[in-house]
Amino acid sequence: MTPEQVTLVQSSFEKVRPIADTTAQLFYDRLFEIAPEVRPLFTGDMKEQGRKLMTMLATAVVSLDKMEKIIPAVQELGRRHASYGVREEHYGRVGEALLWTLERSLGNDFTPNVRDAWAAIYGTLAQTMLDAVHGRVARAAQ
Repeated sequence: MTPEQVTLVQSSFEKVRPIADTTAQLFYDRLFEIAPEVRPLFTGDMKEQGRKLMTMLATAVVSLDKMEKIIPAVQELGRRHASYGVREEHYGRVGEALLWTLERSLGNDFTPNVRDAWAAIYGTLAQTMLDAVHGRVARAAQ
């Protein structure tokens, strides 16, 4: 995760904030389309779930330049997701749905560099969550 990638993710996320509800809906629609097996993991109000998703993303995005401060929260998120039944193979589908959603939400602003930056950031966060689930030290903390 380079400083340039952090800047690209942060600046592109600012363009998503005004359409957060629509973005969340797109994300979950896509996730359930490509990974229907995860649908039963979501039992509550999906609008509220979408708000939680966007709040979590916003928190992570604004904190990317100080990752060491959010690592404990990201690790706890990974452990909590595992307790809900999220499996390791779901992380790839979530990343795929996230990138697809951002492409639709950002349009022409979703350049190859922005895509690569989001993929790198998501990969780091997902790996931190998985490391916590498996009891490994987060690489982002090293």
